[in-house]
Amino acid sequence: MSAVVNTGSEPDITKPVVPEGHVAIEIDGVAMTAPKGSMIIQAADKAGIPIPRFCYHDKLSVAANCRMCLVEVEKMPKPAPACATPVMDGMKVVTRSDKALKSQRNVMEFLLINHPLDCPICDQGGECELQDLSLGYGRSVSRFSERKRVVADEDFGPLVASDMTRCIQCTRCVRFTAEVAGTYELGGMLRGENLQIGTYDGKPLTTELSGNVIDVCPVGALTNKVFRFKARPWELVARESLGYHDALGSNLFLHVRRGEILRTVPRDNDAVNECWLSDRDRYSHQGLYAADRANVPLVRDGDTFREASWEEALAKAAKILRDNGGDQVGVLVHPATSNEEGALLARLAEGLGTGNLDHRIAQHDLSDGAVAEAFGMPVSEIENADAIVLVGTHLRHELPLLHQRLRQAQRKGARIHMVNPVAFDVAFELASSTIVPPSQLATALAGVDLGDAKRAVVIVGAVAELGDHAAAVRAAVRGFASANNAAICRIPQGANALGLARMGVLPTARDAKAMLADARSAYVIYGIEPGLDFADQKSALDALSRAQVVAFSHYACESTRKVADVILPIGALPEVDASMTNLDGRDQGGVAGGKLPGQARQGWRVLRALGGDLGVPGFEFTHFDGLRAGMQPRKVDVAKGEAPAHAQPHGAGLEVVASQAIYRTDGTVRRAEALQAHPLTLGARIVLHPEDAGAAGVHADGVAKVATNAGTATLPVAVSDKVARGCAWVESGYGATAALLSGNVEVRRA
Repeated sequence: MSAVVNTGSEPDITKPVVPEGHVAIEIDGVAMTAPKGSMIIQAADKAGIPIPRFCYHDKLSVAANCRMCLVEVEKMPKPAPACATPVMDGMKVVTRSDKALKSQRNVMEFLLINHPLDCPICDQGGECELQDLSLGYGRSVSRFSERKRVVADEDFGPLVASDMTRCIQCTRCVRFTAEVAGTYELGGMLRGENLQIGTYDGKPLTTELSGNVIDVCPVGALTNKVFRFKARPWELVARESLGYHDALGSNLFLHVRRGEILRTVPRDNDAVNECWLSDRDRYSHQGLYAADRANVPLVRDGDTFREASWEEALAKAAKILRDNGGDQVGVLVHPATSNEEGALLARLAEGLGTGNLDHRIAQHDLSDGAVAEAFGMPVSEIENADAIVLVGTHLRHELPLLHQRLRQAQRKGARIHMVNPVAFDVAFELASSTIVPPSQLATALAGVDLGDAKRAVVIVGAVAELGDHAAAVRAAVRGFASANNAAICRIPQGANALGLARMGVLPTARDAKAMLADARSAYVIYGIEPGLDFADQKSALDALSRAQVVAFSHYACESTRKVADVILPIGALPEVDASMTNLDGRDQGGVAGGKLPGQARQGWRVLRALGGDLGVPGFEFTHFDGLRAGMQPRKVDVAKGEAPAHAQPHGAGLEVVASQAIYRTDGTVRRAEALQAHPLTLGARIVLHPEDAGAAGVHADGVAKVATNAGTATLPVAVSDKVARGCAWVESGYGATAALLSGNVEVRRA
């Protein structure tokens, strides 16, 4: 798009050079070019010419049902909607003529006929598009004296609040759930002045992207139920931050009042999350204010903990690490830890003389020494692929916004294939679906036919990467991608797994699994909830409970108290200055938004103090910029592990399929009350194929005893033919399933 202003110096200066595929138009006297087939409103937006609108959204299809964008077009007898009128060569448009303004003001009058006059107490007040535009286009006195209509509200669930009397039927929310989320949960019912937007069945919204209907709603009909009535927008300060619950690294703003994070909204970045945000990233800030938040240093005193000063707690931590130096120390790091903290942990491990350092705490099979890698095709280009293969992933829950991009790819004609142990729900049509037990994923991949695809991509997810057969799957993916000229996109298992790999938070001796199986005498655990974050919970808790443990922790939870000797409270990502590296290899930064709770400190400050007490090299800096200036990627020759000693695929019992529960992925999400009340949080359960359920003597809605080498559990049973025969599907993130995440399980009636 280019705009040319007539300077009067030469006649041809007002005639812009028209690129191929473009047309020359004029808007409000400004000559410009625009792509053929684009709409007037798009050309005006790119030229910075404002046109009022309600129903138009540049990421949604054109509805043209609000008529607020009426403009005057030369040679057209009536005003035309700018959002639905294609540009034509030589077209002249006027957006502020008497005819255009009169039309826009008449539309505004109609919109306000039934709208309630509740602006002073409306929870959208101060950031409402209708409120803003009514000041410019509305009348000071209404000519409508009849009774206004009232629409009964629906319960849309724990995340979205509704006040549908305010709705102006722009249908943005309807188009979002249909076109982007793919759930078709909202629609228009009845006709004429009785038209109302809602669900057809009265059930809560179930899409993992439901919060985006709040952003697209131009009035106060759909609002944030968690934030509602807590603050006015002019009381809030916006701080740039990042999503840290998956590897996409969504860009977002934290809205903060006096140090408290009250709301999270998307920050536009077309290369990462466009203008959308997953519900997990939008509402997780609730978990920062949980009752068990670590807010003061704690030191073990017998079987209990007592509060301590920072000096005492750091002295205790330093003594533990001095007394258990070298190979006797293991350093275990949560994969959502920032680059800055990761760099310091690598320096600390090196200074202590230990090669037992790892962030791959949830992986069972590291026999090939695999580490996180950047996507072979940028996430913004995946929607232009013509063939996509999903291998071992519940993508809709693992990376909701990547799943949304695959939906756009399928709508453009891409053929999407699935190779999974469960026919996980997706919001797009599949060209093929191969459902096999985890032990057969590697061989089943070879049967996928991509035809004559020119831009193919293979996406490998957590079910494969965290499973017992991960190394075999990764090898099969490399061979398949080479044979089909496909890009490999292995989803990093952790929000900053790629950044930590680059910072050298990797073992030169024992990996995470090995240093827990062969217990060390002391451990540093960083940002980890010991009871739920490890691949093998029994092995982890056994090893940690027999050792001295220094815990850098966001939460003083029961499992941390059970194993730690000293708990050092640190800030979570929304409370600190930090950078992370997303799945494209893109380094992104955020600033501290929320106030640190109590005596908690930014993690890099605590590490600097501990490193200084220990006299470790590399901790001489005095401020954050000094830390960043000294950060360099570290190349680590990763120690390869041993092949996992899991049960044989065709041995006794059923193969375990473990996927991550969407709202149980980390400590902060697990403490967000609204997300725990969401319909997608199903609770701990086991899902069996009907034939396997029958053979075990259990039935749907019943209870089963489930046993593995690591322990037993009693779980509710669900039955589904989406699960591969011979498999048992469980979700991680629950205490009841923590011992069931690998190998084979025996299932019997409770």
